[in-house]
Amino acid sequence: MKHNPTSAMIEVLTPIWQRLLQLPGIRVEDNFFDLGGDSSLAVDLFNEIAKVCGRELSPVTIYSAPTIAALAALLEQATPPRVPALVQLRAGTEGLPVFIAHGLGGSVMEFAQLVRYIRSPHPIYGMQARGTDGVEEPFDRIEDMARFHLDAIRQLQPRGPYFLIGYSLGGLVTLEMAQRLSESGEKVALLALLESYPYSRYLPLAERVRLFTRSTKSRFSRNGTTKVPKQPEVGIWFTPAMQRVRKSAQLALKRYRPRFYPGKMKFVGAEISSDFPDDPAAVWANLAAEFELDTVPGDHLGIIMTHSESLGAVLSRYLRELSTPDLLRP
Repeated sequence: MKHNPTSAMIEVLTPIWQRLLQLPGIRVEDNFFDLGGDSSLAVDLFNEIAKVCGRELSPVTIYSAPTIAALAALLEQATPPRVPALVQLRAGTEGLPVFIAHGLGGSVMEFAQLVRYIRSPHPIYGMQARGTDGVEEPFDRIEDMARFHLDAIRQLQPRGPYFLIGYSLGGLVTLEMAQRLSESGEKVALLALLESYPYSRYLPLAERVRLFTRSTKSRFSRNGTTKVPKQPEVGIWFTPAMQRVRKSAQLALKRYRPRFYPGKMKFVGAEISSDFPDDPAAVWANLAAEFELDTVPGDHLGIIMTHSESLGAVLSRYLRELSTPDLLRP
């Protein structure tokens, strides 16, 4: 009898899925997310796969291979799988797609929880940074990131209006995308930046002074406290590929100076400013023809990880306000 390599890989993967999802029986065609899987469990899953199979794949892969059978077939391939520029995070029932860009050194997995709270019929796609899979080199310029994602988006949606959302560094990417679309005569129906700021040297002077004062106080308050030993950076997010993506993104942030945007910018800020400016309007209001600010609970990371329901409610309102019949189709 001929050996079926996929069957062997299924036997390896099944107990890993059962242990992580805490389910005694999982069928090979059961969907990871339908079984209760989330972004955190996906990271754990691919860390386990790296240990057992010696293959370091991006957790984003779970979106294109969400079953044991599909993942087994993918792991049997000789070449590493490519992570696409666009990853469908949620199917929609009607309307044009919504595109959302992740933060520095992260992935579209950041939005696994958030998309559950966006009440809208629109399909939602995550824009994944190039280089996550270790196959291609990452970009170190916001302009190149914007061009890369626009090329992918136009394959899916050739004409506007476009719905763009960007978190943290992803906000700068979507801003540059909106600039280019507007310059080419396309309509940007929604540009929403979530806790997104330029590099400190491009902030208004008052905001730079506030950040410097806050960081100085923070350093003094830590003096004399017991230092916690730094933990080794291990796991799927600390592979050489992800380290390159992170370093390239940091360089892109330092290089990018936002230009004036001749359209409307919606901004969602965190109640707790932490390491970021206190006043988003001071940063952005003079860089957009129209500026609208909303605030949600949490800090920079907490708005998508802990308070995703509140953030989802704001984004749902944005889309609901725009979803007239003329905006549901090109």
